[in-house]
Amino acid sequence: MLTRLLGAICASLLLAPVFVVGPAQPATAQGGPLQIEITEGVIEPIPVAVPTFQDEGGAGQLAADIARLAAEDLAGTGLFRLIPTDAYISQVSDFAAPVPYADWRAINAQALITGAVSVSGSTLNVKFRLYDVFSGAELGAGLQFTGTPAGWRRMGHKVADAVYSRITGEGGYFDSRVAFVAESGPKDNRARRLAVMDYDGANIQYLTDSSSLVLSPRFSPTGDRLLYTSYSSGFPRINMLQVASVGTQTLTTADGEMAFTPRFSRDGSQIIYSISSGGNTDLWRTDLATGQHTRLTNAPSIETSPSLSPDGSQIVFESDRSGTQQIYIMPAGGGEPRRISFGEGRYGSPVWSPRGDLIAFTKQNAGRFHIGVMRTDGSEERLLTASFLDESPTWAPNGRVLMFTRETQGAAGGPSLYTVDISGRNLRQVPTGGFASDPSWGPLQP
Repeated sequence: MLTRLLGAICASLLLAPVFVVGPAQPATAQGGPLQIEITEGVIEPIPVAVPTFQDEGGAGQLAADIARLAAEDLAGTGLFRLIPTDAYISQVSDFAAPVPYADWRAINAQALITGAVSVSGSTLNVKFRLYDVFSGAELGAGLQFTGTPAGWRRMGHKVADAVYSRITGEGGYFDSRVAFVAESGPKDNRARRLAVMDYDGANIQYLTDSSSLVLSPRFSPTGDRLLYTSYSSGFPRINMLQVASVGTQTLTTADGEMAFTPRFSRDGSQIIYSISSGGNTDLWRTDLATGQHTRLTNAPSIETSPSLSPDGSQIVFESDRSGTQQIYIMPAGGGEPRRISFGEGRYGSPVWSPRGDLIAFTKQNAGRFHIGVMRTDGSEERLLTASFLDESPTWAPNGRVLMFTRETQGAAGGPSLYTVDISGRNLRQVPTGGFASDPSWGPLQP
């Protein structure tokens, strides 16, 4: 059925991004599975119909808003194409009514999402159904989320996550937040402050003022804390911020002149980072409970930008120990690093995918910057973008989309955030209302 077929197609994008999902064929008279033809070098989006959700009491405009947002989320992936509402033959007026599949097949809808919304006091209830139109089957029953009217956007994202997961077989990423550095002012005197937003640029919240330089925010695995580099003391130091209370503390790291590029361990109990001292830069680890510091590298070179594998057993980082900036992997407890980047140019900012299968990176070659991905042994390198300056990749929670910083050329230019999927398709700018850099994509919200 649609779920299994699309899941297989999305999985194939990892190894063969040139595949295409061709138009689906009608089901057989016996209700057989859809047939998807792989033919060319682009992906034909799946046509999906998302009628306005029904108001079952007190929802008002929220019913339409939640349906619209879920539809926009799905269309934004590039895997779905929204059928215009003026093309609908049938209108959904009762959430419990039988689906007239023939009317939806007539407009070539392959998936149909119906829903109903109600509000009682401070409780918002959203229920919805997903149908495979050509096979005439419901792909999920009893799907329901509860929240608050003020949090209606989260309900829309949750609906989209559930639909995306059932059709593609992958985890969703819409109900997540991104930390970043919001920038304002002229290039030679630019103010920077920490901010968080929904994955799509909505609900921006500023966490620090612009009194001192801040860099490299990094979410904890549970999304409740942020690490970042602060220059409030005049030298880079690592701070940890509680996102809910915006309470900040400076962490005690190993002795050195500068501490920077921090990341949490996968269980959030430790941090790994770089210390610069005496002209040398090495990787260190600090246990947040005990304050114990462990040196991980000791070489006359610059080791920075560490990122742990999902199982916590290995660290990927950048180093110039070979004479140029390259990517290395070593055991999480320290040990002999192994170089994995061997293409032309310089490599940096490596980030391990949450799925564990890929490493994203920044590459500079022949005057251009790229965001790319490679296997964890360095094989199958693919460059996904190219521009004047692309850097700082971060993974969506499902490991299928990357967000990064892009800066345009010219005096009036500044950094913006973009997303791209791992096939190199669907490049999109994230609206942030101003300059933005250094994104860190957090986990799905609970």
